[in-house]
Amino acid sequence: MLNHFCKKPLWEVSQKLVAVAGGRAAADTVIRGGKLVNVCTAEILEGQDVAISEGRIALVGDASACIGEGTEVIDAAGAYIAPGFLDGHIHIESSMLSVGEYAKAVIPHGTIGIYPDPHEICNVLGLDGVRCMIDDAGRTPLKTMFVTPSCVPAVPGFEDTGSHIGPEDIKETMQWDEIVGLGEMMNFPGILAGTDHAHQIVGETLKADKVVTGHYSLPETDSGLNAYIAAGIRCCHESTRPEDVIAKMRLGMYAQIRMGSAWQDLPVIARAITERDVDTRFACLISDDTHPNTLVSKGHLDYILTEAVKAGIDPITAIQMVTINTAQCYRMDQELGSIIPGKCADIVLLEDLEHFRVLRTLIDGDTVAKDGAMTTELAPYTYPDWARHSIHLKDAITPDTFKVPAPAGADRVRIRAIEVIPARVGDTEVFATLAVKDGQLESDTDQDLLKTFVLERHHETGTMGVGFVKGFGIKNGAMASTVAHDAHNLLVVGTNDADMALAANTLVECGGGMVAVQDGKVLGCAALPIAGLMNDEPVADMAADVAVLEEAWKTIGCTMPSPFMTMALIPLACLPELRLTNRGLVDCRTFSFVPLVVDDAE
Repeated sequence: MLNHFCKKPLWEVSQKLVAVAGGRAAADTVIRGGKLVNVCTAEILEGQDVAISEGRIALVGDASACIGEGTEVIDAAGAYIAPGFLDGHIHIESSMLSVGEYAKAVIPHGTIGIYPDPHEICNVLGLDGVRCMIDDAGRTPLKTMFVTPSCVPAVPGFEDTGSHIGPEDIKETMQWDEIVGLGEMMNFPGILAGTDHAHQIVGETLKADKVVTGHYSLPETDSGLNAYIAAGIRCCHESTRPEDVIAKMRLGMYAQIRMGSAWQDLPVIARAITERDVDTRFACLISDDTHPNTLVSKGHLDYILTEAVKAGIDPITAIQMVTINTAQCYRMDQELGSIIPGKCADIVLLEDLEHFRVLRTLIDGDTVAKDGAMTTELAPYTYPDWARHSIHLKDAITPDTFKVPAPAGADRVRIRAIEVIPARVGDTEVFATLAVKDGQLESDTDQDLLKTFVLERHHETGTMGVGFVKGFGIKNGAMASTVAHDAHNLLVVGTNDADMALAANTLVECGGGMVAVQDGKVLGCAALPIAGLMNDEPVADMAADVAVLEEAWKTIGCTMPSPFMTMALIPLACLPELRLTNRGLVDCRTFSFVPLVVDDAE
């Protein structure tokens, strides 16, 4: 795959690199006095210098002959010299940050490149929104290698989004220099059923000789997984069991092991590696979704590496899983992912291989961060006005909006509900009986059942889905969010209609975001005016807002980690078992709409 993400292409500088390696020309930079992490052979090599010229590595070994009068010599002082980290699957929007602010947050943690799937903004603003993110990324040194969203909407026919992506759109974007592949193919039912739409989207990517990334969340790992991979899909981040990881790697699929703010699969599925003697070349570590307070308090891939080692994975193996393995997954290992001659000089200096404290980050040979802080300034970027006004509701929201009429004449009603699972992407369908009050179905905090609404917010259609959710433990109050995967309609959950209306209207007024309220008072709000998903404030400011939100959740009764991330998946109709979109309750095992009321209880 042609690489547009290094300072200069190899063919322009190969003669200079040869001259530097041969001692006939001076290097721009030489790193000395460190221990090289060689991810090609899984070795730690003492006494290895790294000579850099024109943004690329010219020599690994003894660089004495490469040092000239103008050469910058970096004394590694015994630190580990490792390839810069690559995140193979990330949604920048989940960080609530603009691309520029995200880059400033992760580069000091050793991240030199990411493969973002911008399907969140695409579902709201279409390819114009994606182009905004690409333009924002262009001002940063971070190698931001986008994949085109494949599923807008995620599951056609079950939700309403702000945009629609078809095969012709995919064909167009595959010509963009910034696009390296196709975003996660969540429409696995369409792939397995052989629908023209799903296969044409994949087909346009394959015609362009680019990588198709996956999303296979079924527990079935026999014929279904084989069929999914046979369609040309190269990787998947939806493993939640060790057997999922092994099955995918055995079939040559890159198993992307996730450790985000809410989806913390790594400690469990690391056993696929630690309890078996298997080759790990098809294993990668990724973050998927990370909140700003996680980036501030824990870090990015450096934090995930630390957790991998805690889970029993060898440190060098773990580093391979965020460097060379990821580069190979995207067929970019000829340029990225290791410290060898000719490659881009994307390098991190690490204090140790236990906590992975990053001392310095170099991208294309330039020091861009040192001792936890950026060393380079970014040019400004402003998102256009139309990207900041994305909430378009048909009707004004009042407490009456959230009334749920019971069947006529019923005293008690049996319903189906969504039970969420803390720190996991899956949910379960459960059944419960509610007493009818004044002809209405109300939240029942004794049973931990909360009224839940999804209101279409893109085209003023006035459609909304109604359900009940279990598992949050809220005793009094309401929460609302315009981050509601993947259509990102307005999601409201609460114990009473007045607080639900306040929560929803608070987000309408600020242009979107996440909010928690109680007894008519806003306890915490993270405003996300860019598409209702992001803010261009610094990461520290957004982290502070999220910290207040998390305390607000605790105040109203919820103690699960990153509850807004768990809440945001309630409408995602490509994940089992039961979900709620603006069109209604969806059984994601049969992909059919199901009624809220099962029958009248005796």
